[in-house]
Amino acid sequence: MLEIPGGRKIHKESIPSMGGIGIMLATFIGLAAWLSLDQLAFTRYLLIALGLMFTLGMRDDLVELTAIQKLLGQCVAALLVVIMADIRITGFYGFAGIHELPLFLSYGLTFLTIIVLTNAFNLIDGLDGLAGTISTITLAFLGWWFVSVGLFPYGIIAFTMVGAILSFLIYNWHPAKIFMGDTGSLSIGFMLSVLVILFIDKNGTMVPIQGLTFNAPIASGVALLIVPIYDTARIFVKRVSKGKSPLAPDKSHVHHFLMRMGFSHDKVAYILGGTKLGFIGLMFLGQSFEDHYMLPVVIALALTLGIILDIYTLQKVVKFNKNSPTVLSKRRTKKGYKKPHLSHDIFDRDKFNVN
Repeated sequence: MLEIPGGRKIHKESIPSMGGIGIMLATFIGLAAWLSLDQLAFTRYLLIALGLMFTLGMRDDLVELTAIQKLLGQCVAALLVVIMADIRITGFYGFAGIHELPLFLSYGLTFLTIIVLTNAFNLIDGLDGLAGTISTITLAFLGWWFVSVGLFPYGIIAFTMVGAILSFLIYNWHPAKIFMGDTGSLSIGFMLSVLVILFIDKNGTMVPIQGLTFNAPIASGVALLIVPIYDTARIFVKRVSKGKSPLAPDKSHVHHFLMRMGFSHDKVAYILGGTKLGFIGLMFLGQSFEDHYMLPVVIALALTLGIILDIYTLQKVVKFNKNSPTVLSKRRTKKGYKKPHLSHDIFDRDKFNVN
């Protein structure tokens, strides 16, 4: 139940993990208090799937599961949401001329999206306060939007999770006293992916009279999860291009690059949180535009920011290495170090025959 430092872990002492237990217990208690019996019945399959994901994450934190075992558990939870709760991407909402998808294709696309987004969020949980900051911003926006369009049960779920995560962030902010572990990151990532899919589909199918709608539902959904989506896509492409396994762990995530630029944990959380807010602002600015225009803009902006990050990080690392003393010079500065020399007595006593 402790995260031991070393390897890819960047903390310097053992820190308790499984803080996700506190997050999820607070969430379930809050939902039991706020949701009516009718609302609980309406969202029962989503809540059951969330409980399953919570159990899966807790089991993985206690005794590490294999990748196949984790994937099977995630598949069951995703199928509950897609088939039983009927939360799915029903079409492309006019993008590329596609409006409605066949049922089987809709199930498959939504299922794959949930699995990918859940694990993408899990990957950004590598820095104090980062996952909590990103999820709080997204869930707060989703909670406001669901309430504004009359989807109160989902709004209550989102706001309840915001309260639970904010309480946890008090202890997870740098220097962290506890980590959320897979117990928290898998559960939060799963709920984020499901609620974003619901947000996309409702925006694509509802009429404006029902509430505030974004005419580019797909681009808006990508903007809401831009940090984990870009980070996962980036490391996938880089690893594959170098002939490495895309699932191999390393320190090539966006937050690692920002730390190499000299930013502390909390500043990285502020930067990526501010980036998320900027993309949400872009959603409002392009509210009346369709996905044909907004999706390329969102993708291009994310790629541009990523390229700038890579360039500045490389320059920073080169400058740091250039200004750093060499290994030998570091040794010479150590206390008690004396430069080795040869005594002249050696040459007086010993005769060297060069013939």
